[in-house]
Amino acid sequence: MAITAADAAERKSVFPEGVKPVGPYSPGILAGDFLYVSGQGARDANNRFAESAEDRVRQCLNNVKAIVVAAGLTMEHVVYMQVYLHPTTSYEVMNKIWSEFFPKNPPARATLGVHRMPTETPVEINAVAVRQLSKKKAITADWYPKNMNIAPAIDAGDRVFVSGFLGRDRNTGQIPEDPAAQVQSAMDSIRQILAAAGLDFRHLVFVNPYHTKAVPRRVLDEVYAKHFEFGNTPARATIEVDHLPLGANIELTGVAVRDLAQRRAVRPKNMPPSATASPCVFAADTLYCSAKAGFIPGPNGGIYADTVEDQVRMTFRNLLDGLEEAGLGFSQVVASNVYVDNIDDFAKMNGVYARYYQGGAPPARTTVAPLKPVERVRTAAGLFPKLEEISLIAVR
Repeated sequence: MAITAADAAERKSVFPEGVKPVGPYSPGILAGDFLYVSGQGARDANNRFAESAEDRVRQCLNNVKAIVVAAGLTMEHVVYMQVYLHPTTSYEVMNKIWSEFFPKNPPARATLGVHRMPTETPVEINAVAVRQLSKKKAITADWYPKNMNIAPAIDAGDRVFVSGFLGRDRNTGQIPEDPAAQVQSAMDSIRQILAAAGLDFRHLVFVNPYHTKAVPRRVLDEVYAKHFEFGNTPARATIEVDHLPLGANIELTGVAVRDLAQRRAVRPKNMPPSATASPCVFAADTLYCSAKAGFIPGPNGGIYADTVEDQVRMTFRNLLDGLEEAGLGFSQVVASNVYVDNIDDFAKMNGVYARYYQGGAPPARTTVAPLKPVERVRTAAGLFPKLEEISLIAVR
């Protein structure tokens, strides 16, 4: 194992022996109080998949564990994970193996189903771990099931990591027919878990709304916006996915900061205030930035580039606006999520992506294709479909 200095004294890359990333990213990044672990697939050291679904999930979690251990931590230090499942890997199988790795003090977790992932892995998992285990504290509520092997939220010192909550009745498991009611149900669960931590929606700095086509984006935004102050909302990455656990159509997960004095929204001048997302939000020393695509902002804005490479270039230009407004740059990015339209474009995306992290260790990263590829046809106005989208976390 080697831990090497990157762009700043408090930012270190973690490379377990024998690990060879398939793209321009670091397996893990230590920054401040936290370790950020890249999305890990299910291949073993010999680049092979196990035969059973159980062993594939087990290998995926062992790959995460190798990075955590290489950083000098244990799986108990993990405070938050995101699990991405291909349709061939069931939620039940993943949960069974999950319990082997977290027999006690489990992290918060969000789980979603996606269309494809790099190297055709059937499961991909990323993680955040806290350096000091004494800072990790589970937050729960009276209504939360006692037999769950997932913490509804984890207090990790100056911030709280909230698990993914589904848009379904938590008592009956039924999914409301009205999409707006599904969104409101998920929002209510988030509200109550935040309250159990002594927080409310104002404390959120980043939210991932994951939804299927059964919950239209317009409906999601209308319900969501009612819970936040206009222009001071959390950063957000709203992703339509292939499927969600237990037949749900909406899942909300996020991060909150304990001290509101340490929360500050950042908005570049070329981006107007929004009812649904701030471009970036500080949580103490950590900047959470909304997912950006290759759009041209302002009047007559939209996506006009017709290649993945050009869209990635424009996306980084948009991300840079938020970073520079916060007094940061790409050298301070510690983790990112890349959502691509087609995994077949993985190499093309990587070719451009790598140019923005030359001269230092690239951040941790997770890459997935949430849905089947879109038809790549221009509209009458000349707009082109979105082929990629990137969110990021930076530490100053």
